[in-house]
Amino acid sequence: MEIWDARAVRERLRDKAARDPGHARHGARTHRYALAAPLAPAAVDGFEELHGIRLPPQYRAFVTAVGDGPAGPGHGLLPLVTPRPEAAAGEGWAVDGEWEDDRRPGRAAAPFPPAAPRPGPLGRAAAELTAGTLTLAEEGCGMYLRLILNGPFAGQVWWLDPDWGGFVPAAPDFRTWYTDWLEKP
Repeated sequence: MEIWDARAVRERLRDKAARDPGHARHGARTHRYALAAPLAPAAVDGFEELHGIRLPPQYRAFVTAVGDGPAGPGHGLLPLVTPRPEAAAGEGWAVDGEWEDDRRPGRAAAPFPPAAPRPGPLGRAAAELTAGTLTLAEEGCGMYLRLILNGPFAGQVWWLDPDWGGFVPAAPDFRTWYTDWLEKP
């Protein structure tokens, strides 16, 4: 299992926050460079059992050792087990519907449909391409970052932009994706 240095991640987040006190960077007003508490391994075990999946080890290790969102790329990482606090308070965004959709029975364990990246406009086909994934973060304007859960692309992070960019790889794995964001000034 991948081990994260939670202290180092939190230190890097403090550095990012200090350089952006007004939260002017994209998404910073949403996540505020703050991490929720990590999940207990038993909570993640329960999620995996309920959905009939095994989470990619890097992601599983992150949510159990570092935090269950929200500080992260885009408007921040979505929590794994419970909805965003803002969603529970009735302040819903489109990403909350994606989050709920990902948790429908059988959806996470369903085969990931694309045999290859799908660049370019997708139109309505986008909804048919996301089985076997979890939404990690929202970029805004209907764009999402998704973690592939099964098949030949398992563990990769793909970017979904149905109107312009298609559904294409964003990073070879969760660690690279998150660390790249952390390292950006």
